[in-house]
Amino acid sequence: MMDNMLRDVTIYGTAAKASVALKRQDLAGKTGTTNEYVDAWFCGYQMTVAGCAWMGFDQPKKLGDKETGGGLSLPVWISFMESALKKVPVMEPDVPEGIIHVGGEWYYDEFSKNAGVTGVSLDDKPESNTLSLPPAEEKKKILDLFRN
Repeated sequence: MMDNMLRDVTIYGTAAKASVALKRQDLAGKTGTTNEYVDAWFCGYQMTVAGCAWMGFDQPKKLGDKETGGGLSLPVWISFMESALKKVPVMEPDVPEGIIHVGGEWYYDEFSKNAGVTGVSLDDKPESNTLSLPPAEEKKKILDLFRN
């Protein structure tokens, strides 16, 4: 399931350029950009090789407005993978036992036939709408957890 989600990043998401440029559907990965555009990265893999590309400065400073992992680091990763995967056939992982594909989604077999949680709502209200505060001593212990 996780592999499928990371593959979607390279097919439909922030790294969709990867599968277009490399003409493969067996790539997976994740783009990343830190606050204030200080670091930009892409870590990705194919079943036989993995790699990460990072852009940033030794002494942290802004890369520039809107400089992201998908814009800066992904092209470096694509260039590396173009060479690394030159003679490697497209490979799909085997689906683990207990996992099934239904309607374009992956499920654990035991949750596939409406057996899982389909939603959460506030319609089921508790019998009492009043909340009681914990005793003073318990409240003090809880607050102490957040003090330095």
